[in-house]
Amino acid sequence: MTEPLRIALAGLGTVGAGVIRLIDANAALIERRAGRPLEIVAVSARDRTKDRGVDLSRFAWEDDMTAMASREDIDVVVELVGGSDGPAVTLARNAIKAGKALVTANKAMIAHHGLSLVEQAEERGTAVKFEAAVAGGIPVIKGLREGAAANAIERIYGILNGTCNYILSTMEDTGRDFGEVLKEAQAHGYAEADPTFDIEGVDAAHKLAILAAIAFGARIDFRSVEVQGISRVRAADIAQAAALGYVIRLIGMADTDLAKDGTCRLFQRVQPYLVPLDHPLAAVDGPTNAVVTEGNFSGRLLFQGAGAGDGPTASAVVADLIDIARGDDGRPFSVPVGQLENLGPADVGHRTSRAYVRFAVADRPGVLAEITAAMRDAGVSIESLIQKGQPEEGGEVLVALVTHEGPERCVSHALQLLESSPSLTETPLVMHLLG
Repeated sequence: MTEPLRIALAGLGTVGAGVIRLIDANAALIERRAGRPLEIVAVSARDRTKDRGVDLSRFAWEDDMTAMASREDIDVVVELVGGSDGPAVTLARNAIKAGKALVTANKAMIAHHGLSLVEQAEERGTAVKFEAAVAGGIPVIKGLREGAAANAIERIYGILNGTCNYILSTMEDTGRDFGEVLKEAQAHGYAEADPTFDIEGVDAAHKLAILAAIAFGARIDFRSVEVQGISRVRAADIAQAAALGYVIRLIGMADTDLAKDGTCRLFQRVQPYLVPLDHPLAAVDGPTNAVVTEGNFSGRLLFQGAGAGDGPTASAVVADLIDIARGDDGRPFSVPVGQLENLGPADVGHRTSRAYVRFAVADRPGVLAEITAAMRDAGVSIESLIQKGQPEEGGEVLVALVTHEGPERCVSHALQLLESSPSLTETPLVMHLLG
């Protein structure tokens, strides 16, 4: 019998336990497809006594997970602990140094340290795989790296965070406001107790930076991702978008621009967008992810499915293990790290788009004229404008406008002109229209 692929598993949360269950349930099928069995040898987690619903007695237990890589009876380390730094990175580096393959679902670690980890693995001649780091069980990395390998990718964008998508689509269905729906998402387990990374767009930005590197052959540049979350989206914005024929979705988008000096630059943005009702992403609701790639020969490709959870994410982890068992090490970023281009960040000011701009202002004479004058002076052409106030005198008024297509710098300039206005009760919310 062919020797098994021997695995050390760090992290026994939802996904880690899911990996064990999946390997147990589909052992015979996996062995046929991998050409040899997958065998978990050692495990590690913070709490040894916790009941995880799986039998751990058959595995060696390591109290110090960072030492797992030094075991001579393992071939691959699976890191499911999370975090951009700390023990996860130490374990990853130790594994590669020891000549072990590394499989991880840690998008933060890959966004911050992926290049150096893969470079180290290239020197050592071992594999690094992270399909589960982006969009859970959706094989979007494999699809980009292999299925669309012959294409020049022109744009990649999509819904990369299930928590935000659940909140926005529930607000859309129920008419309730953000805070109330967030509490419901936490109660259902769709949002963490501290949901900041999700609702402020950081989680989606980690994933977008990884996808952009693979799609455009660029070095990962997480710091240059323009990030805006969903915490300021109101039920009134959802309703206004619907009246205009749109839904609001948190979208991560990346493409390339030519700068004035002729150099290629990388555009990366995570932001709530107004998505037309006839666009495929408009129908994606609940805690679902969907990624669209546009290739110069393939055209538009849509990848959609569960973006998190024990089953889907475990499926992606085990798929990576099967590749390693087959000897398919691949190149994590499609090309060697040394061949990735160092693309500077794009200047978004010259990009043309339509924008939805919502103002919260004091209900007093002259405010609307002040806003329209600032738009006029900045060269912004207004397509439509709606003002909705409260019944009580002096109450807050919401003014929402949609611009004609024009340079984004013009909208930014208009908002700068209004920065010192005493009429504004909060910073205006800008959301672009997906086109």
